[in-house]
Amino acid sequence: MVGYSGTPLPKKLGIKPGHRVLLIDAPGTLAGDGVLGDHADDGAAEPYDVILLFCPDQAALHAGFPPAAARLAGNGGLWVCWPKKSSGVPTDLTENPIRDYGLARKLVDNKVCAVDATWSGLRFVYRLADR
Repeated sequence: MVGYSGTPLPKKLGIKPGHRVLLIDAPGTLAGDGVLGDHADDGAAEPYDVILLFCPDQAALHAGFPPAAARLAGNGGLWVCWPKKSSGVPTDLTENPIRDYGLARKLVDNKVCAVDATWSGLRFVYRLADR
């Protein structure tokens, strides 16, 4: 799947050959279609290089972020994905509260992208000093 920018989604997300990728609560359009190529993992290998956590609301963010971060490789990226306002999907999430939540848990954001027409994503990584 090529995004709005014409860039393939795996490249936008920083997924490289050999990376272990975990999708958490991903919509069927991303989870089942091979959109991420052969990168999506079955959950057997940890830690993960790239994790995509799909959060329709703050409750999902608060429930999903800590266990997802615990499964992240030291130099990996945790993408928190939330519905865009233009998607029409009801949500109480926006970029700033997601950023604040991640920062309070000792991760820093370093990239944002459009995952698809419905979802935006904000990537969190561990600070260099914490790797």
